[in-house]
Amino acid sequence: MGPAGRIGPTGDGPFAWPPAPIRTERLVLRESEARDRAAFVELNSSPLVGTYLGGPQPRSELERTVPEVPGRRPGFFVVELDGAMIGTIQLDARDPERPGYRRPEAGERELGYLFLPQAWGHGYAVEACTAALGWFAEVLPGEPVVLCTQTANDRSMRLAAKLGFTEVERYEEWGAEQWFGVRSACPAGTRPARP
Repeated sequence: MGPAGRIGPTGDGPFAWPPAPIRTERLVLRESEARDRAAFVELNSSPLVGTYLGGPQPRSELERTVPEVPGRRPGFFVVELDGAMIGTIQLDARDPERPGYRRPEAGERELGYLFLPQAWGHGYAVEACTAALGWFAEVLPGEPVVLCTQTANDRSMRLAAKLGFTEVERYEEWGAEQWFGVRSACPAGTRPARP
């Protein structure tokens, strides 16, 4: 077990981290482990993965700086298929200084996801994100989740629609048009329909 933490709209939510692994039909969402380090480096140094994220990070820098257990923090899930990491999902507090929809009474969680290119096109992102959003709706019922992606990222735009995100606005950031959407929380114990 990793370090316990609390997660919520303001960072001090009502539940402990990490949760028990979340199992879907084909995947496991779990806390990161030391065995994930090589896949984490591969994921973040991939030119394909970095296309809409400002480019890949240099592999040599990642090899030097990535901790033994990467991504160990509240809201960070490793997505595992057949015992190997194929991606990550994050439900991080959104930086209040960034543009986009803001609830004045509280912060928001922003859904982020990265998958290795060999995992693309198999529905893993929909399956994993649906599970993570279902978990979030159970532990923080009624809390919305937001998502930001470049409008040029067709795959991410399609995923946002499949997950039930609705456009709130578009704006320019990091030299590209960004799409900002919100997904109203599902009641506790329910999950979004699988497309």
